[in-house]
Amino acid sequence: MLIESVDALPALVGTKLPPSAWIDVTQARVDAFAAATDDAQWIHCDPEHAKASPYGSTIAHGFLTLSLIPSLWRDVVTIGNLRMTVNLGLERLRFPAPLPIPSRIRAHFTITAATRQPDYVRTLISTTVERENADEPVCVASLILLHYAVGSDGIHA
Repeated sequence: MLIESVDALPALVGTKLPPSAWIDVTQARVDAFAAATDDAQWIHCDPEHAKASPYGSTIAHGFLTLSLIPSLWRDVVTIGNLRMTVNLGLERLRFPAPLPIPSRIRAHFTITAATRQPDYVRTLISTTVERENADEPVCVASLILLHYAVGSDGIHA
């Protein structure tokens, strides 16, 4: 979805955006995340051992799922005159269901707030990450993003 400019964000409050494309979450991706974060717990990285777990396979780290959200967001949204986006954090984060490996996920986004500040627009984005052919989401989060227009200085308090 093309959003004409950073300044157009406040008018989109309440807008449910189209879903992202599906992406594959594979064991190789999980192993790479485990190596990067020093979290190689067997439920994530030992497929043989994980077969005997309640999930029947390895499961993705919740924080791996969370870390894929920016990529899923960029798949859905292009903002004109955007200089940069700064991730300010989260207001809410839950992992309601495990993400068995392999799986495919996609995200749904709703702009729930957008406030114009002198140098940026602060947005609150309600995010739900779903697993293909599953009833319960694997991640729900409220993201706080700062969108700076071309020409803004990028400094915030």
